[in-house]
Amino acid sequence: MGTRIQKEMTTPADGMLRMPITLQTSFVFVRPHYPENVGALARAMKVMGLTRLAIVKPGRIATPSHEMAQRMAVKSLDVLNGATLHADLASALGDAGLVLGTTARRGISGVFQPREAAREAARAVREGLDVAFVFGNEKTGLSEEDRALCRSLVRMFATWRCTVC
Repeated sequence: MGTRIQKEMTTPADGMLRMPITLQTSFVFVRPHYPENVGALARAMKVMGLTRLAIVKPGRIATPSHEMAQRMAVKSLDVLNGATLHADLASALGDAGLVLGTTARRGISGVFQPREAAREAARAVREGLDVAFVFGNEKTGLSEEDRALCRSLVRMFATWRCTVC
């Protein structure tokens, strides 16, 4: 491991490895419908060392405090309970210098593949920018208005039977 990288990585008392990419990356979930998915996202984030979760206009029950969200957030309640709630996507994005929206839709041009998006995010972090990955509603994805706030889109692969693909 190079000297530069060693200086940028720390492991605090909670055992989480802290690197610029994990400290400067947030996940934003727009209009989630199911509380289980809110909890599952918190769990997936924690596994990757990410802790910054923002939720925009959650459905009536898709809140971090819902029992099913709490159950799904196995060993990641700190991420779930630390989530910020927002009335609109613009406020959730804050000062993010790179905003990558996710899509499974076909027919949209100029969409990054996941590895390309990861390279772009790493480059942005090296430049000192915060990065936000934006996920849309489970049923409808991101609206056209939401996609307009994203610098680029990332195609997230889903089963061919996916209704929003």
